[in-house]
Parts: sequence; C-alpha cells; structure tokens
Amino acid sequence: MQVTITINGTEQRHDVEDRTLLVHLLREDCGLTGTNTGCDTSSCGACTVLLDGESVKSCTVLAAQADGHEITTVEGLDSGDGLHPVQRAFQERHGLQCGFCTPGMVLASVSLLRENPAPTEHEAREGLAGNLCRCTGYQNIVESVLAASRAEGAR
Repeated sequence: MQVTITINGTEQRHDVEDRTLLVHLLREDCGLTGTNTGCDTSSCGACTVLLDGESVKSCTVLAAQADGHEITTVEGLDSGDGLHPVQRAFQERHGLQCGFCTPGMVLASVSLLRENPAPTEHEAREGLAGNLCRCTGYQNIVESVLAASRAEGAR
C-alpha cells in the first residue's frame, strides 16, 4: 500500500507492506537511524517519535496508521539554529551516557513540555515513565527536562 507521511517537515510517499512498523519505515526506508529499536516489545521507548506532536512508540504504530500524519524524529528537532533546547539541556546536564535511549528520551521530553511547560520533578519522572535507560539513575535526565522547561523555545 502507498502511504503519504510528512516526516520532519517533508512530505514523503512510500510503498509499504501492510505489516510494516513505523520504526522500520523510518530506519530502513528513510535512513533516520536516530529512532532506535530497543526491545521489540514497546517497553523501552528507544523508538519514541512525535506523531502529530504527541510522543508514541513507533514500534507500536503501523506505517499505514501514520498515513496523512506528521512525524518528527530526533533528526527533525534541528530548526537550523543548532540543537533544540531539550537536546541542549541533555548535553549540558549530562542527561545521557551511552546515548541509545537519548533520542526517545528527548522526544518524550519535548512532548511532555508541550503538555506541561513547567513540570515538577515528580511530573517529569512520571512523564518519562515509558522510557527506560539502562545506564543512568535518571537524575541527570530529569534535571535536563527541568532545565529545558526554563529554556526559551523548548516547547
């Protein structure tokens, strides 16, 4: 079947099998490898992208379900002015270690800050609960989200 999806601001058409997952379309057909495949069970959140501005785990979405919608991957956060404020906060606050979960964490954070521009520490932790990190104790990730909430343009 043919799908038309706006990916990172560019409308794209792809022929996909009915069973093609969005994560596979993004990685294999579009070459957007910032979207990671981590667990294949929708538990880790490494594949998180924004679907019409809302964070979703792209391993749970069929490419056909994204037809006519807008997808933002971590590569699409760059507006030409450098790092997105959330990415910058993750860099400055050391909200990453190995980096495998970082794209999903960043996109979940962008979505969280759009819904709640000034979260408390508890709300930030709760908002990221669907994303797992095996390297950190989450403290620097939460500090990154809170720092980004104070940065202009984070939402």
